[in-house]
Amino acid sequence: MPLPVRPIPDPPALHERAAADLAFIRETMQAAAGFTAVSGWGQVAMGAVGIGAGLLAARDAASTYLWLRDWLAAAIVGSVIGAASTLWKSHRAGQSPLSAPIRKFALAFIPAVIAGAVLTLAIVESNAFSLLPAAWLLCYGAAVMAAGAFSVGAIPVMGASFLALGIACVLAPAAWGNWFLIAGFGGLHVAFGLYVAVRHGG
Repeated sequence: MPLPVRPIPDPPALHERAAADLAFIRETMQAAAGFTAVSGWGQVAMGAVGIGAGLLAARDAASTYLWLRDWLAAAIVGSVIGAASTLWKSHRAGQSPLSAPIRKFALAFIPAVIAGAVLTLAIVESNAFSLLPAAWLLCYGAAVMAAGAFSVGAIPVMGASFLALGIACVLAPAAWGNWFLIAGFGGLHVAFGLYVAVRHGG
């Protein structure tokens, strides 16, 4: 008894194959693209918060816990500003918050930030508050530099600048720590934020 012959399906239409190829190319390019949704104006706002917090912390320097409160509050506010401004810029550019470049940026950024949070707890428990400025600058610089590999060229340079400040802070007198924080979280954010805003669309 002869085996039944299965009909050979028709090949996909040319326009269907072209559409599938274009979709594949688009996804591949998005996965390889740099993360350009870092908001320059958001960085400027974060810098303004950093300068304000640093000046307030200088006034409260007599109380270690008030000083710590000022900077932790600035970290929370700055994080909200950074996340919100990035989402706004990515939405304006038609880039999904879950796109491959944004996921890569976040995955590169978060580990060093977590390390900084754990170090902060350990330093506070050890009552070695003078180590906090250098630890924050170094961990944040490492986070920005790592994530900057998936972003525009100014971002890893900003990360390297934070690292340089952190190294200088280790070598400088402990009393200068707050001013290093102002220079980093205030000055560097403002300077690089303005550059990104002008050169990379806001």
